[in-house]
Amino acid sequence: MRSGQLTAETMVQRVAIIGAGLSGLASIKCCLDEGLEPTCFERSNDIGGLWKFAEHAEEGRASIYHSVFTNSCKEMMCFPDFPFPDDFPNYMHNSKVQEYIRMYAKHFSLLRYIKFKTMVSSVKKRPDFSVTGQWDVVTNRDGKEESAVFDALMVCSGHHVYPHFPVDCFPGLNKFKGSYFHSREYKEPEKFKGKRVLVIGLGNTGSDIAVELSHTASQVYLSSRSGSWVMSRVWDNGYPWDMLTLTRFETFLRDALPTTISDWLYVRRMNRWFKHENYGLMPLNRTSRKEPVFNDDLPSRITCGTVVVKPNVKEFTETSAIFQDGTVQENIDFVIFATGYSYSYPFIEDNTIIKCRDNEVTLYKGILPPRLKKPTMAVIGLIQSLGAIIPTADLQARWAIRVFKGLYKLPPVNDMMKDIDEKMGKKLKWYGQSNTLQIDYISYMDELASAIGVKPNFPLLFLTDPRLALEAYFGPCSPYQFRLTGPGKWDGARNAILTQWDRTLKTTRTRVVHDSQKHVPFLNLLRVLVLPLLLLAVFLMIN
Repeated sequence: MRSGQLTAETMVQRVAIIGAGLSGLASIKCCLDEGLEPTCFERSNDIGGLWKFAEHAEEGRASIYHSVFTNSCKEMMCFPDFPFPDDFPNYMHNSKVQEYIRMYAKHFSLLRYIKFKTMVSSVKKRPDFSVTGQWDVVTNRDGKEESAVFDALMVCSGHHVYPHFPVDCFPGLNKFKGSYFHSREYKEPEKFKGKRVLVIGLGNTGSDIAVELSHTASQVYLSSRSGSWVMSRVWDNGYPWDMLTLTRFETFLRDALPTTISDWLYVRRMNRWFKHENYGLMPLNRTSRKEPVFNDDLPSRITCGTVVVKPNVKEFTETSAIFQDGTVQENIDFVIFATGYSYSYPFIEDNTIIKCRDNEVTLYKGILPPRLKKPTMAVIGLIQSLGAIIPTADLQARWAIRVFKGLYKLPPVNDMMKDIDEKMGKKLKWYGQSNTLQIDYISYMDELASAIGVKPNFPLLFLTDPRLALEAYFGPCSPYQFRLTGPGKWDGARNAILTQWDRTLKTTRTRVVHDSQKHVPFLNLLRVLVLPLLLLAVFLMIN
Protein backbone atom coordinates (compact mmCIF):
# COMPACT_ATOMS: atom_id res chain seq x y z
CA MET A 1 0.00 0.00 0.00
CA ARG A 2 1.34 3.46 -0.90
CA SER A 3 1.89 6.04 1.80
CA GLY A 4 -0.89 8.60 2.15
CA GLN A 5 -3.63 6.03 1.56
CA LEU A 6 -6.35 5.08 4.00
CA THR A 7 -5.58 1.85 5.81
CA ALA A 8 -7.01 -0.54 8.36
CA GLU A 9 -7.94 0.75 11.82
CA THR A 10 -5.55 0.15 14.73
CA MET A 11 -6.17 0.10 18.44
CA VAL A 12 -5.92 3.57 19.97
CA GLN A 13 -8.53 4.33 22.58
CA ARG A 14 -7.39 6.57 25.46
CA VAL A 15 -6.09 9.99 24.38
CA ALA A 16 -4.47 12.60 26.66
CA ILE A 17 -5.03 16.22 25.63
CA ILE A 18 -2.92 18.95 27.22
CA GLY A 19 -4.69 22.30 27.34
CA ALA A 20 -8.37 23.30 27.14
CA GLY A 21 -8.03 26.26 24.80
CA LEU A 22 -9.39 26.33 21.27
CA SER A 23 -7.09 23.55 20.04
CA GLY A 24 -7.81 21.40 23.07
CA LEU A 25 -11.58 21.71 22.73
CA ALA A 26 -11.39 20.90 19.02
CA SER A 27 -9.29 17.85 19.86
CA ILE A 28 -11.76 16.63 22.49
CA LYS A 29 -14.66 16.86 20.07
CA CYS A 30 -12.74 15.18 17.23
CA CYS A 31 -11.79 12.32 19.55
CA LEU A 32 -15.45 11.85 20.49
CA ASP A 33 -16.49 11.96 16.83
CA GLU A 34 -14.09 9.07 16.15
CA GLY A 35 -15.17 7.00 19.15
CA LEU A 36 -12.06 7.65 21.24
CA GLU A 37 -11.85 8.42 24.98
CA PRO A 38 -10.28 11.85 25.57
CA THR A 39 -9.01 13.18 28.88
CA CYS A 40 -8.05 16.85 28.80
CA PHE A 41 -5.75 18.36 31.43
CA GLU A 42 -6.09 22.10 32.04
CA ARG A 43 -3.90 23.84 34.62
CA SER A 44 -6.32 26.74 35.15
CA ASN A 45 -9.91 26.67 36.37
CA ASP A 46 -11.53 27.50 33.03
CA ILE A 47 -11.55 26.84 29.30
CA GLY A 48 -10.54 29.31 26.58
CA GLY A 49 -6.76 29.40 26.83
CA LEU A 50 -5.49 32.61 25.21
CA TRP A 51 -8.99 34.11 25.08
CA LYS A 52 -9.66 33.81 28.82
CA PHE A 53 -8.84 37.31 30.07
CA ALA A 54 -7.30 37.67 33.53
CA GLU A 55 -6.53 40.89 35.38
CA HIS A 56 -2.94 39.77 35.93
CA ALA A 57 -0.57 37.63 33.87
CA GLU A 58 -0.37 34.13 35.32
CA GLU A 59 2.65 31.87 35.12
CA GLY A 60 2.32 29.13 32.52
CA ARG A 61 -0.74 30.71 30.87
CA ALA A 62 -1.23 32.94 27.86
CA SER A 63 -2.06 36.54 28.69
CA ILE A 64 -4.03 39.15 26.74
CA TYR A 65 -4.87 42.81 27.37
CA HIS A 66 -8.42 43.96 28.00
CA SER A 67 -9.00 45.58 24.60
CA VAL A 68 -8.05 42.62 22.38
CA PHE A 69 -10.31 42.12 19.35
CA THR A 70 -10.16 39.44 16.70
CA ASN A 71 -8.37 39.97 13.39
CA SER A 72 -10.42 37.29 11.63
CA CYS A 73 -14.14 37.79 11.10
CA LYS A 74 -16.69 35.42 12.59
CA GLU A 75 -17.50 33.63 9.33
CA MET A 76 -13.82 32.79 8.82
CA MET A 77 -12.86 31.88 12.39
CA CYS A 78 -15.69 29.66 13.61
CA PHE A 79 -15.62 25.95 14.29
CA PRO A 80 -16.67 24.50 10.92
CA ASP A 81 -19.79 22.79 12.29
CA PHE A 82 -20.77 25.50 14.77
CA PRO A 83 -21.27 29.02 13.33
CA PHE A 84 -21.21 32.09 15.55
CA PRO A 85 -24.66 33.40 16.53
CA ASP A 86 -26.15 35.74 13.94
CA ASP A 87 -26.11 38.73 16.29
CA PHE A 88 -22.40 38.47 17.14
CA PRO A 89 -20.34 41.26 15.48
CA ASN A 90 -18.05 40.42 12.59
CA TYR A 91 -14.94 41.22 14.63
CA MET A 92 -15.26 40.45 18.31
CA HIS A 93 -13.95 41.57 21.65
CA ASN A 94 -12.20 38.78 23.54
CA SER A 95 -15.19 38.47 25.90
CA LYS A 96 -17.47 37.57 22.96
CA VAL A 97 -15.00 34.95 21.75
CA GLN A 98 -14.92 33.45 25.26
CA GLU A 99 -18.73 33.43 25.28
CA TYR A 100 -18.72 31.53 21.98
CA ILE A 101 -16.14 29.06 23.31
CA ARG A 102 -18.41 28.31 26.29
CA MET A 103 -21.37 27.82 23.94
CA TYR A 104 -19.34 25.38 21.84
CA ALA A 105 -18.20 23.38 24.87
CA LYS A 106 -21.74 23.23 26.24
CA HIS A 107 -23.34 22.31 22.90
CA PHE A 108 -21.05 19.33 22.39
CA SER A 109 -20.86 18.40 26.11
CA LEU A 110 -17.08 18.73 26.28
CA LEU A 111 -16.59 19.94 29.88
CA ARG A 112 -17.04 16.47 31.38
CA TYR A 113 -13.81 15.37 29.71
CA ILE A 114 -11.67 18.16 31.23
CA LYS A 115 -9.73 17.92 34.49
CA PHE A 116 -9.31 21.52 35.66
CA LYS A 117 -6.55 22.82 37.97
CA THR A 118 -4.45 19.89 36.82
CA MET A 119 -0.95 20.55 35.55
CA VAL A 120 0.88 18.05 33.36
CA SER A 121 4.34 17.80 34.89
CA SER A 122 5.83 14.97 32.82
CA VAL A 123 5.21 13.12 29.58
CA LYS A 124 7.43 10.26 28.49
CA LYS A 125 7.32 7.19 26.30
CA ARG A 126 6.62 3.90 28.07
CA PRO A 127 9.37 1.26 28.01
CA ASP A 128 7.40 -0.74 25.43
CA PHE A 129 6.63 2.33 23.27
CA SER A 130 8.09 0.75 20.12
CA VAL A 131 5.35 -1.89 20.37
CA THR A 132 2.41 -0.10 22.03
CA GLY A 133 3.03 3.59 21.23
CA GLN A 134 1.80 4.41 24.75
CA TRP A 135 2.73 7.34 26.99
CA ASP A 136 3.15 7.82 30.73
CA VAL A 137 1.51 11.11 31.73
CA VAL A 138 2.19 12.48 35.22
CA THR A 139 -0.09 15.23 36.53
CA ASN A 140 -0.26 17.36 39.65
CA ARG A 141 -3.41 18.71 41.30
CA ASP A 142 -3.35 20.45 44.67
CA GLY A 143 0.07 18.95 45.39
CA LYS A 144 -1.11 15.42 44.67
CA GLU A 145 0.72 13.61 41.89
CA GLU A 146 -0.92 11.02 39.69
CA SER A 147 0.26 8.91 36.76
CA ALA A 148 -1.77 7.39 33.95
CA VAL A 149 -1.12 5.52 30.71
CA PHE A 150 -2.52 6.80 27.40
CA ASP A 151 -2.53 5.36 23.90
CA ALA A 152 -1.98 8.75 22.26
CA LEU A 153 -1.12 12.33 23.15
CA MET A 154 -2.31 15.67 21.76
CA VAL A 155 -0.32 18.74 22.84
CA CYS A 156 -2.59 21.80 22.72
CA SER A 157 -0.82 24.18 25.10
CA GLY A 158 -0.30 26.96 22.54
CA HIS A 159 2.67 29.16 21.69
CA HIS A 160 1.83 32.43 23.47
CA VAL A 161 2.95 31.42 26.95
CA TYR A 162 6.70 31.99 27.22
CA PRO A 163 7.68 35.60 26.38
CA HIS A 164 10.60 36.33 24.09
CA PHE A 165 12.32 39.08 26.02
CA PRO A 166 15.62 39.98 24.27
CA VAL A 167 17.00 42.38 26.89
CA ASP A 168 20.58 41.41 26.01
CA CYS A 169 20.08 42.89 22.53
CA PHE A 170 19.61 46.40 23.98
CA PRO A 171 22.80 47.82 25.52
CA GLY A 172 22.29 50.13 28.46
CA LEU A 173 18.88 48.77 29.41
CA ASN A 174 20.24 47.82 32.82
CA LYS A 175 20.98 51.53 33.44
CA PHE A 176 17.52 52.69 32.36
CA LYS A 177 15.74 54.33 35.31
CA GLY A 178 12.25 54.03 33.87
CA SER A 179 10.14 50.88 33.86
CA TYR A 180 10.33 48.19 31.22
CA PHE A 181 8.40 44.94 30.80
CA HIS A 182 7.10 42.44 28.23
CA SER A 183 3.72 43.11 26.62
CA ARG A 184 2.18 40.03 28.28
CA GLU A 185 2.13 42.14 31.48
CA TYR A 186 0.15 44.95 29.80
CA LYS A 187 -3.57 45.05 30.60
CA GLU A 188 -4.99 48.60 30.46
CA PRO A 189 -3.80 52.16 29.59
CA GLU A 190 -4.75 54.11 32.76
CA LYS A 191 -1.38 53.90 34.54
CA PHE A 192 0.36 55.49 31.52
CA LYS A 193 -1.63 58.72 31.54
CA GLY A 194 0.64 61.67 30.78
CA LYS A 195 3.71 59.46 30.34
CA ARG A 196 6.16 59.03 27.46
CA VAL A 197 6.09 55.44 26.30
CA LEU A 198 8.29 53.49 23.89
CA VAL A 199 6.80 50.31 22.40
CA ILE A 200 9.32 47.96 20.80
CA GLY A 201 7.90 45.67 18.14
CA LEU A 202 5.67 46.43 15.16
CA GLY A 203 3.38 43.43 15.34
CA ASN A 204 -0.31 43.20 16.11
CA THR A 205 0.28 43.49 19.85
CA GLY A 206 2.76 46.37 19.61
CA SER A 207 0.49 48.30 17.26
CA ASP A 208 -2.59 47.72 19.41
CA ILE A 209 -0.84 48.89 22.55
CA ALA A 210 0.71 51.93 20.85
CA VAL A 211 -2.67 53.03 19.45
CA GLU A 212 -4.46 52.49 22.75
CA LEU A 213 -1.81 54.36 24.75
CA SER A 214 -1.84 57.25 22.27
CA HIS A 215 -5.17 58.37 23.77
CA THR A 216 -3.79 58.67 27.30
CA ALA A 217 0.02 58.94 27.20
CA SER A 218 1.65 62.28 26.42
CA GLN A 219 3.63 60.65 23.60
CA VAL A 220 4.05 57.16 22.17
CA TYR A 221 7.02 55.96 20.12
CA LEU A 222 6.73 52.74 18.13
CA SER A 223 10.08 51.13 17.29
CA SER A 224 10.39 48.67 14.41
CA ARG A 225 13.44 46.78 13.23
CA SER A 226 12.14 45.79 9.79
CA GLY A 227 8.75 47.48 9.23
CA SER A 228 5.49 45.80 8.33
CA TRP A 229 2.50 46.04 6.06
CA VAL A 230 -0.57 47.37 7.88
CA MET A 231 -4.07 46.34 6.87
CA SER A 232 -7.53 47.38 7.92
CA ARG A 233 -10.15 44.84 8.94
CA VAL A 234 -12.60 46.73 6.72
CA TRP A 235 -12.06 46.02 3.02
CA ASP A 236 -13.89 46.87 -0.22
CA ASN A 237 -17.41 48.19 0.30
CA GLY A 238 -17.03 47.65 4.04
CA TYR A 239 -16.79 43.86 3.88
CA PRO A 240 -14.37 41.92 6.12
CA TRP A 241 -10.89 41.71 4.60
CA ASP A 242 -10.58 37.95 4.94
CA MET A 243 -13.88 37.18 3.23
CA LEU A 244 -12.64 39.00 0.13
CA THR A 245 -9.00 37.96 0.08
CA LEU A 246 -8.88 34.37 1.41
CA THR A 247 -10.41 32.68 -1.62
CA ARG A 248 -9.45 29.65 -3.65
CA PHE A 249 -9.45 31.66 -6.85
CA GLU A 250 -6.99 34.19 -5.42
CA THR A 251 -4.71 31.34 -4.33
CA PHE A 252 -4.89 29.83 -7.82
CA LEU A 253 -4.14 33.17 -9.44
CA ARG A 254 -1.18 33.86 -7.16
CA ASP A 255 0.34 30.46 -7.97
CA ALA A 256 -0.36 30.76 -11.71
CA LEU A 257 1.08 34.22 -12.26
CA PRO A 258 4.81 34.79 -12.78
CA THR A 259 6.56 35.77 -9.54
CA THR A 260 7.34 39.27 -10.78
CA ILE A 261 3.71 40.03 -11.54
CA SER A 262 2.47 38.33 -8.37
CA ASP A 263 4.88 40.37 -6.25
CA TRP A 264 3.91 43.61 -7.99
CA LEU A 265 0.23 42.94 -7.41
CA TYR A 266 0.89 42.08 -3.77
CA VAL A 267 2.77 45.32 -3.07
CA ARG A 268 0.13 47.30 -4.94
CA ARG A 269 -2.64 45.72 -2.87
CA MET A 270 -0.85 46.29 0.44
CA ASN A 271 -0.33 49.96 -0.43
CA ARG A 272 -3.91 50.55 -1.53
CA TRP A 273 -5.03 51.97 1.85
CA PHE A 274 -2.07 54.30 2.27
CA LYS A 275 1.52 54.54 1.06
CA HIS A 276 3.54 52.83 3.77
CA GLU A 277 6.76 54.59 2.84
CA ASN A 278 5.20 57.91 3.83
CA TYR A 279 4.47 56.60 7.33
CA GLY A 280 7.81 54.92 8.02
CA LEU A 281 6.17 51.49 7.98
CA MET A 282 7.39 50.01 4.69
CA PRO A 283 8.84 46.52 5.36
CA LEU A 284 12.46 45.94 4.37
CA ASN A 285 11.39 42.97 2.26
CA ARG A 286 8.25 44.35 0.68
CA THR A 287 7.39 41.17 -1.28
CA SER A 288 7.61 38.86 1.75
CA ARG A 289 4.24 37.32 2.64
CA LYS A 290 4.99 37.67 6.32
CA GLU A 291 1.77 38.19 8.28
CA PRO A 292 0.76 41.87 8.14
CA VAL A 293 -0.38 43.99 11.06
CA PHE A 294 -4.14 44.47 11.37
CA ASN A 295 -4.95 47.85 12.83
CA ASP A 296 -7.69 50.21 11.73
CA ASP A 297 -6.33 53.23 13.63
CA LEU A 298 -2.52 53.21 13.39
CA PRO A 299 -2.19 55.43 10.27
CA SER A 300 -4.57 57.95 11.84
CA ARG A 301 -2.62 58.07 15.10
CA ILE A 302 0.64 58.55 13.16
CA THR A 303 -0.74 61.37 11.05
CA CYS A 304 -2.10 63.02 14.21
CA GLY A 305 1.36 62.81 15.77
CA THR A 306 0.33 60.84 18.85
CA VAL A 307 2.32 57.81 17.63
CA VAL A 308 5.79 58.35 16.16
CA VAL A 309 7.39 55.48 14.25
CA LYS A 310 11.09 54.97 14.96
CA PRO A 311 13.77 52.50 13.79
CA ASN A 312 15.33 49.87 16.04
CA VAL A 313 16.82 50.97 19.36
CA LYS A 314 20.64 51.10 19.34
CA GLU A 315 21.03 51.62 23.09
CA PHE A 316 19.47 53.07 26.22
CA THR A 317 20.74 55.65 28.67
CA GLU A 318 19.31 56.35 32.12
CA THR A 319 16.40 58.35 30.70
CA SER A 320 16.49 58.12 26.91
CA ALA A 321 16.53 55.82 23.91
CA ILE A 322 19.06 56.19 21.10
CA PHE A 323 17.91 54.79 17.77
CA GLN A 324 19.82 53.27 14.86
CA ASP A 325 19.40 56.43 12.80
CA GLY A 326 21.14 58.48 15.50
CA THR A 327 18.02 60.23 16.78
CA VAL A 328 17.42 60.40 20.52
CA GLN A 329 14.18 60.50 22.48
CA GLU A 330 14.57 61.91 25.97
CA ASN A 331 12.62 61.39 29.18
CA ILE A 332 11.17 57.96 28.38
CA ASP A 333 9.05 56.71 31.29
CA PHE A 334 8.10 53.23 30.10
CA VAL A 335 9.43 50.71 27.60
CA ILE A 336 7.09 47.89 26.53
CA PHE A 337 8.65 44.96 24.70
CA ALA A 338 6.09 43.58 22.24
CA THR A 339 8.66 41.10 21.00
CA GLY A 340 6.58 37.96 20.75
CA TYR A 341 6.89 34.55 22.31
CA SER A 342 9.03 31.45 22.33
CA TYR A 343 7.41 28.03 22.28
CA SER A 344 8.38 25.43 24.83
CA TYR A 345 7.07 22.11 26.15
CA PRO A 346 8.79 21.64 29.51
CA PHE A 347 6.62 18.65 30.41
CA ILE A 348 8.04 16.55 27.54
CA GLU A 349 11.08 14.84 29.04
CA ASP A 350 12.70 14.03 25.70
CA ASN A 351 12.98 17.42 24.02
CA THR A 352 14.30 15.85 20.81
CA ILE A 353 10.86 14.42 20.06
CA ILE A 354 9.66 17.78 18.76
CA LYS A 355 13.01 19.49 18.13
CA CYS A 356 14.64 16.58 16.34
CA ARG A 357 17.03 18.61 14.16
CA ASP A 358 19.22 21.67 14.83
CA ASN A 359 17.07 22.54 17.87
CA GLU A 360 14.24 23.57 15.52
CA VAL A 361 10.65 22.39 15.73
CA THR A 362 10.42 19.64 13.14
CA LEU A 363 6.88 18.35 12.57
CA TYR A 364 5.36 16.55 9.60
CA LYS A 365 2.43 18.61 8.29
CA GLY A 366 3.19 20.93 11.23
CA ILE A 367 1.62 18.32 13.52
CA LEU A 368 3.49 15.04 13.91
CA PRO A 369 7.05 14.32 15.14
CA PRO A 370 8.37 12.34 12.15
CA ARG A 371 10.89 10.11 13.95
CA LEU A 372 8.56 8.50 16.47
CA LYS A 373 8.46 4.73 16.04
CA LYS A 374 4.73 4.88 16.66
CA PRO A 375 2.83 7.97 15.43
CA THR A 376 0.86 8.60 18.63
CA MET A 377 1.78 12.22 19.41
CA ALA A 378 0.35 15.33 17.73
CA VAL A 379 1.02 19.01 18.34
CA ILE A 380 -2.11 21.01 17.55
CA GLY A 381 -2.10 24.75 16.85
CA LEU A 382 1.65 25.35 16.52
CA ILE A 383 1.26 27.39 13.33
CA GLN A 384 0.42 30.90 12.14
CA SER A 385 -1.33 31.99 8.98
CA LEU A 386 -3.67 34.61 7.60
CA GLY A 387 -6.42 32.11 8.32
CA ALA A 388 -7.91 31.70 11.79
CA ILE A 389 -6.63 29.17 14.31
CA ILE A 390 -10.01 27.56 15.11
CA PRO A 391 -10.72 25.89 11.72
CA THR A 392 -7.02 25.09 11.33
CA ALA A 393 -6.78 23.37 14.71
CA ASP A 394 -10.03 21.51 14.02
CA LEU A 395 -8.68 20.08 10.76
CA GLN A 396 -5.30 19.31 12.32
CA ALA A 397 -7.02 17.34 15.07
CA ARG A 398 -9.13 15.41 12.57
CA TRP A 399 -6.01 14.54 10.55
CA ALA A 400 -4.06 13.49 13.66
CA ILE A 401 -6.81 11.24 14.95
CA ARG A 402 -7.10 9.48 11.58
CA VAL A 403 -3.35 8.85 11.86
CA PHE A 404 -3.70 7.58 15.44
CA LYS A 405 -6.38 5.12 14.41
CA GLY A 406 -4.39 3.86 11.44
CA LEU A 407 -6.98 5.18 9.00
CA TYR A 408 -4.30 7.20 7.24
CA LYS A 409 -0.91 5.63 6.54
CA LEU A 410 2.12 7.87 6.88
CA PRO A 411 4.98 7.84 4.39
CA PRO A 412 8.45 6.54 5.42
CA VAL A 413 10.50 8.77 7.75
CA ASN A 414 12.85 9.88 4.95
CA ASP A 415 9.90 11.00 2.85
CA MET A 416 8.43 12.93 5.78
CA MET A 417 11.75 14.67 6.40
CA LYS A 418 11.99 15.50 2.69
CA ASP A 419 8.50 17.02 2.81
CA ILE A 420 9.53 19.11 5.84
CA ASP A 421 12.63 20.34 4.00
CA GLU A 422 10.58 21.31 0.94
CA LYS A 423 8.15 23.24 3.13
CA MET A 424 11.03 25.05 4.84
CA GLY A 425 12.40 26.07 1.44
CA LYS A 426 9.02 27.53 0.47
CA LYS A 427 8.82 29.38 3.79
CA LEU A 428 12.22 30.94 3.15
CA LYS A 429 10.97 32.15 -0.24
CA TRP A 430 7.58 33.45 0.89
CA TYR A 431 8.21 34.63 4.46
CA GLY A 432 11.94 35.36 4.57
CA GLN A 433 12.84 32.66 7.11
CA SER A 434 12.69 28.88 7.00
CA ASN A 435 11.85 28.18 10.65
CA THR A 436 8.79 30.43 10.87
CA LEU A 437 5.50 28.97 12.08
CA GLN A 438 3.70 30.73 9.23
CA ILE A 439 1.98 28.72 6.51
CA ASP A 440 -0.22 29.48 3.51
CA TYR A 441 -3.73 28.98 4.86
CA ILE A 442 -5.71 27.58 1.94
CA SER A 443 -2.90 25.42 0.56
CA TYR A 444 -2.28 23.95 4.02
CA MET A 445 -5.94 23.29 4.74
CA ASP A 446 -6.41 21.63 1.37
CA GLU A 447 -3.35 19.47 1.94
CA LEU A 448 -4.74 18.12 5.22
CA ALA A 449 -8.28 17.86 3.86
CA SER A 450 -7.17 15.89 0.80
CA ALA A 451 -5.28 13.44 2.99
CA ILE A 452 -8.36 12.46 4.99
CA GLY A 453 -10.95 12.78 2.23
CA VAL A 454 -12.73 15.98 3.24
CA LYS A 455 -11.63 18.43 0.53
CA PRO A 456 -14.52 19.42 -1.75
CA ASN A 457 -14.35 17.91 -5.24
CA PHE A 458 -14.78 21.09 -7.26
CA PRO A 459 -15.06 19.60 -10.78
CA LEU A 460 -17.88 17.38 -9.50
CA LEU A 461 -19.38 20.21 -7.47
CA PHE A 462 -19.56 22.51 -10.50
CA LEU A 463 -21.56 19.81 -12.28
CA THR A 464 -23.87 18.81 -9.43
CA ASP A 465 -24.27 22.02 -7.43
CA PRO A 466 -22.98 25.01 -9.46
CA ARG A 467 -24.36 27.62 -7.07
CA LEU A 468 -22.44 26.14 -4.15
CA ALA A 469 -19.33 25.60 -6.30
CA LEU A 470 -19.24 29.26 -7.39
CA GLU A 471 -19.62 30.53 -3.85
CA ALA A 472 -17.04 28.11 -2.45
CA TYR A 473 -14.43 28.67 -5.17
CA PHE A 474 -14.71 32.38 -5.88
CA GLY A 475 -16.06 33.42 -2.49
CA PRO A 476 -14.47 33.09 0.94
CA CYS A 477 -12.76 29.83 1.82
CA SER A 478 -14.81 29.61 5.00
CA PRO A 479 -14.42 26.76 7.50
CA TYR A 480 -17.71 25.13 6.50
CA GLN A 481 -16.11 23.93 3.26
CA PHE A 482 -14.18 21.32 5.21
CA ARG A 483 -17.37 19.78 6.59
CA LEU A 484 -19.17 19.43 3.25
CA THR A 485 -18.11 15.85 2.59
CA GLY A 486 -16.21 12.87 3.91
CA PRO A 487 -15.61 11.86 7.55
CA GLY A 488 -17.11 14.42 9.93
CA LYS A 489 -19.54 15.77 7.33
CA TRP A 490 -21.96 18.35 8.73
CA ASP A 491 -25.41 18.55 7.14
CA GLY A 492 -25.60 22.31 7.72
CA ALA A 493 -22.39 23.13 5.85
CA ARG A 494 -23.97 23.88 2.46
CA ASN A 495 -26.55 26.28 3.89
CA ALA A 496 -23.91 27.95 6.08
CA ILE A 497 -21.82 28.73 2.98
CA LEU A 498 -24.76 30.06 0.98
CA THR A 499 -25.93 32.32 3.82
CA GLN A 500 -22.55 33.57 5.12
CA TRP A 501 -22.90 37.01 3.51
CA ASP A 502 -26.35 37.46 5.07
CA ARG A 503 -24.93 36.87 8.54
CA THR A 504 -22.06 39.24 7.80
CA LEU A 505 -24.41 42.09 6.91
CA LYS A 506 -26.92 41.45 9.68
CA THR A 507 -24.80 43.05 12.40
CA THR A 508 -23.83 46.14 10.38
CA ARG A 509 -27.15 46.94 8.69
CA THR A 510 -28.72 48.04 11.96
CA ARG A 511 -30.37 51.04 10.33
CA VAL A 512 -32.47 50.15 7.30
CA VAL A 513 -31.80 52.34 4.26
CA HIS A 514 -32.90 52.08 0.66
CA ASP A 515 -30.29 50.21 -1.41
CA SER A 516 -30.67 51.31 -5.00
CA GLN A 517 -28.06 48.86 -6.26
CA LYS A 518 -27.83 45.46 -4.66
CA HIS A 519 -24.18 44.65 -4.07
CA VAL A 520 -22.96 41.16 -4.88
CA PRO A 521 -19.63 40.31 -3.19
CA PHE A 522 -18.85 37.71 -5.85
CA LEU A 523 -19.11 40.28 -8.66
CA ASN A 524 -17.05 42.73 -6.63
CA LEU A 525 -14.35 40.07 -6.33
CA LEU A 526 -14.31 39.59 -10.08
CA ARG A 527 -13.90 43.35 -10.58
CA VAL A 528 -10.92 43.33 -8.23
CA LEU A 529 -9.36 40.50 -10.25
CA VAL A 530 -9.80 42.03 -13.71
CA LEU A 531 -6.28 43.49 -13.72
CA PRO A 532 -4.53 40.24 -12.69
CA LEU A 533 -6.50 38.33 -15.33
CA LEU A 534 -5.50 40.82 -18.04
CA LEU A 535 -1.85 40.62 -17.00
CA LEU A 536 -2.00 36.86 -17.09
CA ALA A 537 -3.52 36.95 -20.56
CA VAL A 538 -0.78 39.31 -21.81
CA PHE A 539 1.92 37.08 -20.33
CA LEU A 540 0.47 33.99 -22.02
CA MET A 541 0.24 35.80 -25.36
CA ILE A 542 3.87 36.95 -25.18
CA ASN A 543 5.09 33.48 -24.35
